[in-house]
Amino acid sequence: MHRTMEAKTIEGREIDLKQETLDGLKKRLQGPVFVPGDFGYDESRTVWNGMISKRPAAVARCLGIADVITCVQFAREHELLLCIKGGGHNIAGLATADGALMLDMSLMRGVWVDPQRKVAHAQAGCLLSDVDRETQVHGLAAVLGFVSLTGIAGLTLGGGFGYLTRRWGWTSDNVVGMDVVTADGGLVRASRDENPDLFWGLQGGGGNFGVVTGIDYLLYPVGPEVVGGIVAWPASEAPRVLELYRTLAASAPTELTLVAFMRPAPPAPWLPKDMHGKPIVAILACYSGKPEDGLKTVASIKSFGNPIGDVLVHRPYVQMQSLLDATQPKGRRYYWKSEYLPGIEAALCEKVIEHAAKIPSPHSAVILFQLDGALNRLKEEHSPVGNRDAHYVLNIAGSWEQADKDSTNIEWVRETWNDLKMFSTGGTYINFLTEDEGPERIQAALGKGLQRLAKVKSKWDPQNVFRTNRNIKPA
Repeated sequence: MHRTMEAKTIEGREIDLKQETLDGLKKRLQGPVFVPGDFGYDESRTVWNGMISKRPAAVARCLGIADVITCVQFAREHELLLCIKGGGHNIAGLATADGALMLDMSLMRGVWVDPQRKVAHAQAGCLLSDVDRETQVHGLAAVLGFVSLTGIAGLTLGGGFGYLTRRWGWTSDNVVGMDVVTADGGLVRASRDENPDLFWGLQGGGGNFGVVTGIDYLLYPVGPEVVGGIVAWPASEAPRVLELYRTLAASAPTELTLVAFMRPAPPAPWLPKDMHGKPIVAILACYSGKPEDGLKTVASIKSFGNPIGDVLVHRPYVQMQSLLDATQPKGRRYYWKSEYLPGIEAALCEKVIEHAAKIPSPHSAVILFQLDGALNRLKEEHSPVGNRDAHYVLNIAGSWEQADKDSTNIEWVRETWNDLKMFSTGGTYINFLTEDEGPERIQAALGKGLQRLAKVKSKWDPQNVFRTNRNIKPA
């Protein structure tokens, strides 16, 4: 008896994928192939956001570029819908799709550091922690995000920002080359000198143009120790604390990145037990300059009012990079809205306080993340991530456990966003767009670059093979 699996074509038609067809793929790959019912299938198909649960027809866990090429060619041969998984951390769950062939690169996690050139080559399955650990051996760091379990590929292809962005720009601004498997199954190099149009499109235009299998990052002298951490106060202190944040951020050196947030206090050991679950306001700081200057730079935060908790200290950079990991565990339900801000106004702070008081989940937060500095000095057309007028990111981060609480939490996020988006530059961060965002939000994220991106798409993927993303159709 010949077994078949339900699959989808690139156009969305349902077809039966025969076992012998998949067996042919397995023989051509080094890595394993899983289908529903196999041990390993559910682990591979599962992504970070628990709200996303889709069932690919098959999952191919690639061990190298040759496997990636084989999967792209196989999908083309059989007209299969293809989805691409790196770290699987995207909030919209773009790594997975019902009935697709999932190309899973999560086993490709090699990092090679050239300390003389100050460049790291990282495979596309790497998490931020993989790159940070290897680069810190040499006292160097790439400009990455701020949750160490995030995949580098999705982060970078959508722009990327973190604690070093004020000094050196978007993550994508600090990429010098990428290895890319194209829609026809070829392997090309994308850089300013080789295929510069493709390179431009990959610097924040999302995963539209090919499968990026490796990324070369510029590295900078950071660590091994920084001054970083969080100081927290009761929410009753929010007007004064947010004013402190507004004032300090406006004059902070680029070595200092400041983040303000309001949320119910987590059950963290550094916070008093009687405060757990109660509303707090906090400032997170990371000073990546000379460690001996760090505590002086953040002294006004540590001495402000009567904090209920203070873990703003000298710490290893790799520890700073994982400080927020516990707030975003895999499998929790997430729904966000975000906007770029030109500054922090007093009226915005008042509304943040008002809506934070209504948070329905112990895990949700309203966050203000500082960005201004290097990214503002480049022209809008430098890369599709654009948004060179952004000085802060506002993220209304809904997070909860139970599916029956979806509507309550989503409603809080949307209501808060609708009341705060008046303060936006008009732009938003493509990596924070949820599954239900429409074309107008892609326009807000990519702006004037969309027309040029469509031309890049026409050249490199005219059949729109790579479509399970924030899709830009060929011009």
